[in-house]
Amino acid sequence: MYLPRQLISHLYLQLLRSHHPLSPPVLILVALEPDALCACRILTTLLKRDYIPHKIQPVAGYGDLARAGKDLVQPMQTTNGGSGGVVVCLGVGGLVDLGEILGLSQPEDEVEDMGGVEIWVFDARRPWNLGNVFGGQAGIGQAMAEIDVNARRHGRGVDKGCITPAYTSKSGGIVVFDDGDIEEELRNEREAYYALLDMPEVDEDDASDDGDMDDDDMPSGSKKRKSWSGREDEDESEDEDGPPRQRKRSNSGSSMVSSPSRRRRPAINSSNSSRSATPTTDSPSPQVPSTQTLKRRLIRMKRKHETVLQSYYAAGTSYSEPISSLLYSLASELGREDNDLLWLAIVGVSSLELSGRTMTGVSISNALESGGSAGWGGQRGEHIRQVLRDEVHRLNPPDPNERDRDIRGEINGVIPTTARSPTDTSIRLSPEPRFLLVRHWSLYESMLHSPYLATRLHVWTENGRKRLHKLLAKMGISLTQCHQFYTHMDMELKRVLRGRLLKYAPMYGLDGLVPPEPSGHASSREGWGFVRCWGWKACLSATDIGVILGAMLEVGPNEASGAWDVKRLPRARGSNDEIDNSGGSGESDLASLLPRFWSAYDALSLTSESPTLLMDALPLAQHLHRAILRTGTSLLSKHQIRHLRAFRIAVVKDGPDVKLFTNPGALTKLALWIAEAIRVQEREKGDSKIGRKRAAGTPLVLAGLDEDRDLYVVVGTGGGGGVVDFAAISKRQEGRRRKKEAKEKKQKERADRRAKRAAERAGRDGSDAEEEESEQSESSSESESEDEDPSGKKHLVRNRFGIAFQEVVQETSARVRIDSFDHCVVEVQKDDLGGFLEALSFRSVVG
Repeated sequence: MYLPRQLISHLYLQLLRSHHPLSPPVLILVALEPDALCACRILTTLLKRDYIPHKIQPVAGYGDLARAGKDLVQPMQTTNGGSGGVVVCLGVGGLVDLGEILGLSQPEDEVEDMGGVEIWVFDARRPWNLGNVFGGQAGIGQAMAEIDVNARRHGRGVDKGCITPAYTSKSGGIVVFDDGDIEEELRNEREAYYALLDMPEVDEDDASDDGDMDDDDMPSGSKKRKSWSGREDEDESEDEDGPPRQRKRSNSGSSMVSSPSRRRRPAINSSNSSRSATPTTDSPSPQVPSTQTLKRRLIRMKRKHETVLQSYYAAGTSYSEPISSLLYSLASELGREDNDLLWLAIVGVSSLELSGRTMTGVSISNALESGGSAGWGGQRGEHIRQVLRDEVHRLNPPDPNERDRDIRGEINGVIPTTARSPTDTSIRLSPEPRFLLVRHWSLYESMLHSPYLATRLHVWTENGRKRLHKLLAKMGISLTQCHQFYTHMDMELKRVLRGRLLKYAPMYGLDGLVPPEPSGHASSREGWGFVRCWGWKACLSATDIGVILGAMLEVGPNEASGAWDVKRLPRARGSNDEIDNSGGSGESDLASLLPRFWSAYDALSLTSESPTLLMDALPLAQHLHRAILRTGTSLLSKHQIRHLRAFRIAVVKDGPDVKLFTNPGALTKLALWIAEAIRVQEREKGDSKIGRKRAAGTPLVLAGLDEDRDLYVVVGTGGGGGVVDFAAISKRQEGRRRKKEAKEKKQKERADRRAKRAAERAGRDGSDAEEEESEQSESSSESESEDEDPSGKKHLVRNRFGIAFQEVVQETSARVRIDSFDHCVVEVQKDDLGGFLEALSFRSVVG
């Protein structure tokens, strides 16, 4: 089921009304990422204000999610002696069948009974698991043959998966909180899902005997398809009789691609089918189509709908609205919004750009060229940021006594570094340049470690460093001044810094280094960032906090301020701790991540002490980005980035920072830094053909060696630039050729059948005429659907590494574990990396 955006507070208000002192606590499952952390803080603040007990459980991957389901969620079921309750998933499980992975329902069950457990899903990852979105209703399988279709669709306040105001939480279920995508973009998928759900069982083998269909024309959604879950079932059956194998196991793959399952499909008798399929006519004695004719029509409809669902899943991964923004909408709908919750939403939204979460998956966003804090989502992302800017002006009105000074500062574009007073905790807009931690570093270090500036000036070369020095010289800033802490620089230089950047940065290809001059209303400052002060204690931008939180989650808690110790890395596992058959990480993995999560969670505290913990973690963030610059410089300067058939590949296996990049988050940031540098290099060559190739988005694969576990952590990102995805092109061409041949073959067979019928009978009856007309209309509609792009996102080149990884796992003997919620991250056994990459190079990795 899904909850539309306009009813976002409906379930929370029901929880508030039904809560009592003996109610079980709300269980919150949180992913280890800044956006989910900020969303968790917003939700727990609401629950505390309403005196609703809750429990927070960090979840690092699918293995942890399955264990949480077994240890925490299943005991809540009324069928297991519990009293039901609510489970909230923040950044967790949107891509998989949650009922199955949490153990609340089994595929072989005739009746889906959630045991009074209701799961709320907030996730920005796409594609949605459509079983969660349009299914997920408890009791949907019971007595299906006796329940009318319309009553089933509209019962319990649910209309074809959409929750209505009449819905009440009683028997539980899975509820996806819609940010607008489902209502606006999944209409075709919704109709296809329910059409398949209402179809009776049909034996396609019998229908294919008459020559209408061949196995080669079977779509991937038909019975001939071997699903990922089917592959896992094979492995499990083989493992029962033999020794455990360490290969091709994946928690995520079991439910990522799902259509309405057989246990959820109602059993419609043949009489109903005949009535629904029989055409109505004014003729007094219509000719009833034969059973074979009806079966052929049904199979054509079934394959058409399955193709719609399969196309949705095959498009690749992407990211939609940040869940921290969605939780702030919930707080606003409840009338609970304030500066603290607004600031958490701003930090969550700002953090997405740092980790490459875009509308095309984990990749470089083309919006990075627009200037200032471009963010994650193009026009939609800018619309959300504009709403946040409006909220800042509404909740932080200017002080009349300080109004003139504030206006002068905004006009001059001075970056605020201090509060207005010792008690000032307001949020302000700031013309933030794309420098890294500029308030807490020297201007030179901040510019040098800025991914946007470093990749465009080629700072990994000697000439690149000279260009940086020339830019500073043109702006009239001496090396002595720029090596001081920014807060200690000459005040006059800080006042004129933005104006000089606007004047001289375009000479070096840095047009988007600072946001443009504001135009129109004061609140419409496109590209401007957000800053908050805690009196005289600290002044931090939202991006600064996003950088710090990311470092705390990816590197570890900063136990000793200003120091770095390898003991803070994840606990080393022995060489015998190889990838297990269950595909889940060991419990020691989560144990090593728990201190990171709680350290970052405490740093986001809404009390006055929160800046202290954030400021203490600053050296950790600086260390991480120094390591990114060192390692990226080494790979580029030594030409260690190779070209494979479909992507570029680089391996981090030596150097002082190799252990640091065993964490997927840190490795992803390094991959994005390198990919941006490659794209800039290719663009500067000035070749028009290369420019067209870059527009298609070239992937980059980066592998980091983990010596302690004898494996490579591999991440695949899009947008590297410069190389065509030959695998994708050849696959599309082959698909078009086969589709054209199949269409010509089908037309020829239809013509032969018509000629045969005409020879056998003198005239046509109504049934044959109708069948011919139906076939022609279906073929025309299929051709139209191929040309149309109902979602309007045909131009987006999405990251398909998750799908490509699954295909390689199925077809090779590589020992691979896919446990991350980002399916573009996998772990490959050290000895199998070469074969894995070779097989991957023949896959389509961007869509």
